[in-house]
Amino acid sequence: MNEIKQFLSHTLEQRKLNKVINKRETLLGKKKNQRKLRIKGIQNKDLLKRNKSHSKKPAKKNFTDEGDQLFKMAIKILQQSRNQKQKEEAYILFAKAADMGNLKAMEKMADALLFGNVGTQNITAAIQLYESLAKEGSYKAQNALGFLSSYGIGMEYNQAKALIYYTFGSAGGSMMSQMILGYRYLSGINVLQNCEVALNHYKKVADYIADKLEKSEGIPVEKVRLTERPENLSSNSEILDWDIYQYYKFLAERGDVQLQVSLGQLHLIGRKGLDQDYYKALYYFLKAAKAGSANAMAFIGKMYLEGNAAAPQSNATAFKYFSMAANKGNAIGLHGLGLLYFYGKGVPVNYAEALKYFQKAAEKGWPNAQFQLGFMYYSGSGVWKDYKLAFKYFYLASQSGQPLAIYYLAEMYATGTGVLRSCRTAVELYKGVCELGHWAEKFLTAYFAYKDGDIDSSLVQYALLAEMGYEVAQSNSAFILESKKAKILEKEKMYPMALLLWNRAAIQGNAFARVKIGDYHYYGYGTKKDYQTAATHYSIAADKYHNAQAMFNLAYMYEHGLGIAKDIHLARRLYDMAAQTSPDARIPVFFALMRLETVHLLQDILFFNFTMRRKWKKLDNTLGPYWDLFVIGLIVAMLIFLLRNRYR
Repeated sequence: MNEIKQFLSHTLEQRKLNKVINKRETLLGKKKNQRKLRIKGIQNKDLLKRNKSHSKKPAKKNFTDEGDQLFKMAIKILQQSRNQKQKEEAYILFAKAADMGNLKAMEKMADALLFGNVGTQNITAAIQLYESLAKEGSYKAQNALGFLSSYGIGMEYNQAKALIYYTFGSAGGSMMSQMILGYRYLSGINVLQNCEVALNHYKKVADYIADKLEKSEGIPVEKVRLTERPENLSSNSEILDWDIYQYYKFLAERGDVQLQVSLGQLHLIGRKGLDQDYYKALYYFLKAAKAGSANAMAFIGKMYLEGNAAAPQSNATAFKYFSMAANKGNAIGLHGLGLLYFYGKGVPVNYAEALKYFQKAAEKGWPNAQFQLGFMYYSGSGVWKDYKLAFKYFYLASQSGQPLAIYYLAEMYATGTGVLRSCRTAVELYKGVCELGHWAEKFLTAYFAYKDGDIDSSLVQYALLAEMGYEVAQSNSAFILESKKAKILEKEKMYPMALLLWNRAAIQGNAFARVKIGDYHYYGYGTKKDYQTAATHYSIAADKYHNAQAMFNLAYMYEHGLGIAKDIHLARRLYDMAAQTSPDARIPVFFALMRLETVHLLQDILFFNFTMRRKWKKLDNTLGPYWDLFVIGLIVAMLIFLLRNRYR
């Protein structure tokens, strides 16, 4: 038994050893094979990778192509949308494209979440999406994160971080970031004021806008001021009320030629809150043209020259209508013929003819013709270069707001061509051109959001425009903030932020904003009470802008000696000036003067009683206790003497 046990144990041990040896051999064999495979793998590595990526590429490519197609479809629907339902359809496609990894669609969805374009506003979700897009190098996301940081909306209030985001955004190609940086360097906001750096940023944006303007008229900018009275806000001249539009439409259908032309113009470029509709524009222009309107003929010519869905591009038709209008001495028609000869559209290029028609139209005050003349002299097209004449015509056209004329004036001031170089003037002119960018469409959407009661969405849109340097947007943002109706900012932050925005608007020449700064310092809103600073701001608004409210407030401060030396005469004068400046101030001024005069009279009476008592005591001491009876007797004797002399 012992021998059997020994044999079994020996056999088991032998088996264990064999297993260990076999394992080692197999491991060594595997390592050898792996080395061989590595050597072969190094040679075929690229081939293997290519095969793997090649097998994945078609599926990935199809996926991205589908996303691109969905994005393009959504953009097309959005451009042609006439109602909210169509916009929602577009954003459903954007969402699908975003799921497929389309970065542009993801940017659109992030914007929709931030501004509340479709559905409810969700700033937290927007920030998450922007942050992921920023990692992918999206300059739009960089700009959005900079904006949110600069206001502390959904993020920590951090101006240094905002500046970094804007710098990255501008480097990536964001026109908005370029414009924001231009405004910051112009005004010295969290950076050292530097006109040349501001000029560099604004010029890049202005070049981009000018290129767009040369191809079209540019978008109209309806800047509604929320600081107007509520009754005026609903019937603001910048936005055409629906009932008024229906009334105008009724009159136009009844044959009012002037209104037909006006409605045609509004629909041609989409003005005063109306949709751009080429078919409606052409319809009204044709009705007016049949009635003999030269303006309508000229606009029909313009539509055929540029070409659109309702009026396909046709130089021959454009020439026909321009000629009909020009024969009636119409400036737009003359300018149109000048364009045809200048660019050789449907007729041979003829600078002499173009110059003749431009001059005739310019003499009638048409700004586009004045610009064309300026351009001919600036570029030397068909005439000798003459920068003085170019400057003259550009300046004339700029007075009517012709955007390209403003751009070329800025170019001349920036380079010192034909005029003394002025960085500040060039920047101000470039800024005016930059404010015609497509982003100005937010003025309308922000206004309608405010009217619909969507205060947060309205505030975010106005605040972005305010960051870009739009004075009206700065005033509107401050107005919304001080109402404390917004929920996206903490209440204790609203007054300080509103004060900051009122200050920026005031620097840009807004008298109302200047008075508001005075009010904030007077009452201690968002800052410490400071009557002296309040009086300074009221004085600026009164002296520089002749603001009646500022005059009234300053008069009150002089009346009571608040922050300034008490001066009743100056207070009275300022009250009178306020009443003369504004009819609305007459009633408040009347009551203020009544109060002032009453108080002043009471003070005089009290002072009179006090002085008279002192004088009477003096007379008692010198003339005796009955001096008053002696004076009365003397007066009676004098009266008797005078009456006797009269009857004699």
